[in-house]
Amino acid sequence: MVFFRAWKAVLSLFELGLRASIAFPYMMTNRYEATDMQAMDDTAAPSAAKKTVKKVVIATRESRLALWQAEHVKALLETQLGWQVELLGITTMGDQILDRSLSKVGGKGLFVKELEVALQEGRADIAVHSLKDVPMDLPEGFALACVMTREDPHDAFVSNTYAALSDLPLGAVVGTSSLRRLVLLKSLRPDLKIEPLRGNLDTRLRKLDEGHYDAIVLAAAGLKRLEMPERIRASFATTDMLPAAGQGALGIEVCADRADLLEGLKTLADMPTWLAVTAERTVSRAMGGSCSMPLAAFTRGPASGGDQGMLLQAAWGDPASIELGVITPLVHAQKTAVVNTFDEAEALGEAVAAQLRAGGAVWAANLAT
Repeated sequence: MVFFRAWKAVLSLFELGLRASIAFPYMMTNRYEATDMQAMDDTAAPSAAKKTVKKVVIATRESRLALWQAEHVKALLETQLGWQVELLGITTMGDQILDRSLSKVGGKGLFVKELEVALQEGRADIAVHSLKDVPMDLPEGFALACVMTREDPHDAFVSNTYAALSDLPLGAVVGTSSLRRLVLLKSLRPDLKIEPLRGNLDTRLRKLDEGHYDAIVLAAAGLKRLEMPERIRASFATTDMLPAAGQGALGIEVCADRADLLEGLKTLADMPTWLAVTAERTVSRAMGGSCSMPLAAFTRGPASGGDQGMLLQAAWGDPASIELGVITPLVHAQKTAVVNTFDEAEALGEAVAAQLRAGGAVWAANLAT
């Protein structure tokens, strides 16, 4: 009897051990599976946070230069970020109205309005602009995502007959619809006859080739981007022809609520250029700058401040005198400051604008009073 009880106890222990041996691997397996699942969850969260845009559409004007700029950005986005990029060509009001100067039909916004509508409607994700064509203040709901490396910011003298402005005969006809270029040209050569010149780059060159002008003035950046540097007979020194704010730089515009794009496009930003054009555009904003105001603003020397500082120069002409056919002396201003932040760039621009006003320049909203 005692032996039977002892043997039963041994069998019971053996049964418990067998159950444990079966259950333990199962328990451990479940434990490791749970741990693996947790690990997968832990790694999945960062992946979701790092999710990038895979496909974007660029809204662009359909001129050859605008398409070059859009294709340039497309190539960078594809090679540097791995994005899939398509182009959406759009004809803007500024492209359609060619018989009047921009100052008389609505200003620079005519070149970007339709592109912004495409962004707002979701037909496009980003818009690429020549920064000098972008209004100083973007409409509510839009943001400048980045400013890219600047091309040659100078103005170019283009002629089939004459090598430089000084070679032009008295009373020669020069084509430009920019009030800035008009007043600067007149300050250099009061005898010149300045005639309007609208249209895209190819159209302007064609009009020159057809003999409508003795010379025309264009942005050197556009000619170089389209691989036509040979059309540049001479580049104007900035001491003679101060460039427009942002000239030669490309800007990318997005809807302000697209945090994914704002983050991704930082890759294409050139901070020295962005700081420089911020200072320049602040001058224009502070003066109420538009196509109806002859205003130039340009940074010399280092594109970003550092210890040497940034030199910002500006020139203002009286638009009322142009209407009367009398060119009055330009108002000049300049200031050097260390610029390493956007706030410092804006402060420099405000200071130069204040100098212009102190010298007699009038804010655009006050010109009609």
